[in-house]
Amino acid sequence: MKRLLPFFVFLFLLSSCDSEFKPVVFETTEINNTYEADISVIYDKAIGKNELSKTINFKIEEAIITTLSDATKKTNLESILKDFNSEFTNFKKDFPDASEPVWELHIETEKIYQSDEVITLAVSTYEFKGGAHGNDKIKFLNLNAKTGEVLNQKDIIENLKDFKVIAKSHFVKSLDRDSEQIKMEDFFFGKPFQLPENIGFSEDGLVLLYNVYEVASYDQGYTEFVIPFNEVESLLKVH
Repeated sequence: MKRLLPFFVFLFLLSSCDSEFKPVVFETTEINNTYEADISVIYDKAIGKNELSKTINFKIEEAIITTLSDATKKTNLESILKDFNSEFTNFKKDFPDASEPVWELHIETEKIYQSDEVITLAVSTYEFKGGAHGNDKIKFLNLNAKTGEVLNQKDIIENLKDFKVIAKSHFVKSLDRDSEQIKMEDFFFGKPFQLPENIGFSEDGLVLLYNVYEVASYDQGYTEFVIPFNEVESLLKVH
């Protein structure tokens, strides 16, 4: 028995390591309910019934909900879809002669990065209730790959002050690549350079994304650039 004990200990440690570092697997989920409004929902969902998968799926749905304009007190995605559709059908009843087109709500997520420490998903939403144009937004959701909890900027970046200096230089470079006519003064509405709300991981490095209206007019759309990992790796807490 004494000779077999080390063998069993080895097997236990090996199985423990395998389970500890087993990556989360995702599948694409689609909500196919029939609505009068034009509604589509396609999002990533962690497979499994363990606590990690449950936490990740809760955080994904929570991120989607907080991105939508009418989600102030909502905690369930499908209830939001039903409310959006009801609002549209009520609008048609109240204004039967209105020439407004069908309202739209489109939701989609994409996993753009996954390591032993971090999972990053891009949450894209588009809402249209008539008018000149719809409201579209992208939100990066960074999750701790071992706990499923949301990582904020301070959880990701060790030194925000130094990181901001590097980010500003890449922001300026991105303007030079995009157009010679666009200048730094055209952004931030007269304020100094600021980091975006959205900083996410990709295979090429950290992606920094400013949503429409965040730093410029609607016509200028999204502003996005990538900082390679080799330039900021020393400033990161996770990777």
